[in-house]
Amino acid sequence: MTLRGGDNKPWYKERWPWLLMAGPAIVVVAGFITAWLAIVSNDGLVADDYYKQGLAVNQRLQRDHYASELGLRVDLMRSGEQIRLLMTAESDAGLPEVLTLKLAHPTRAGHDQLVKMVSEGQGFYGGKLSADIFGRWHVSIEDPAGKWRLQGDWLADAEEPLHLASRPAK
Repeated sequence: MTLRGGDNKPWYKERWPWLLMAGPAIVVVAGFITAWLAIVSNDGLVADDYYKQGLAVNQRLQRDHYASELGLRVDLMRSGEQIRLLMTAESDAGLPEVLTLKLAHPTRAGHDQLVKMVSEGQGFYGGKLSADIFGRWHVSIEDPAGKWRLQGDWLADAEEPLHLASRPAK
């Protein structure tokens, strides 16, 4: 039996070893890319001081209860980067001259905004966003002294205004 010299190619000139090695090589490259993305990007979902935040829950709940005692209600409207709100109260408590509007993105802490809302008279307040917003946001409206707070979720793209009302105290 004689072998022909042309049939004995070295292994690296055959296509099957390369095809079989391509799968594991792609997986190794994908693993390095995944590790690089995990190291470089910050998801911002986990707080470093979660224990302290848990201890402060009762203080935040007291502000919600005080807003309920005052019977506060807010309608929030947006036109471009201009924000306007109308605040009413059931009690005779005077409305402050300045309010703090906090807009927190559910997943991107770097996009959060703090807007100073200045009284325009008769319960109307106006302010300006630092950047345009879209999508879902967590909204918190507070007085400057930090005695009360109204909060809720807002779809900034919606044409209807956001209605926030304090919940009755239990």
